[in-house]
Amino acid sequence: MYAIIKTGGKQYRVQEGDIVDFELLQAEAGAQVEFGQVLFAFDGAKTQVGNPSIANFLVYGEVLGEVKGEKITSLKYKPSHNQCRKWGHRQKYTRVRITGIGSKRQGKEGKHGS
Repeated sequence: MYAIIKTGGKQYRVQEGDIVDFELLQAEAGAQVEFGQVLFAFDGAKTQVGNPSIANFLVYGEVLGEVKGEKITSLKYKPSHNQCRKWGHRQKYTRVRITGIGSKRQGKEGKHGS
């Protein structure tokens, strides 16, 4: 089974057991996270398409830690002034292991114990 989720303004194709780097999430290492914007799900026989997302459907994951992406360098040069400026950037990502795909987990049944 795989799903397409939306987080951090981007869309990702995930399946159970995948390790994916998402835009930086506010979560500690070892924390459980849920992604609620599931746009598409396919289990081999049945296809579900959201409008814009599938209701009562979540993707579950475990935060493995924070990682940095590759260094990106840029250069600006003005030959008439013999002026040069160089700068760099490294984006931070949250590494997540996908632990499950499916409907929302239900709470305890029967609040009043009847």
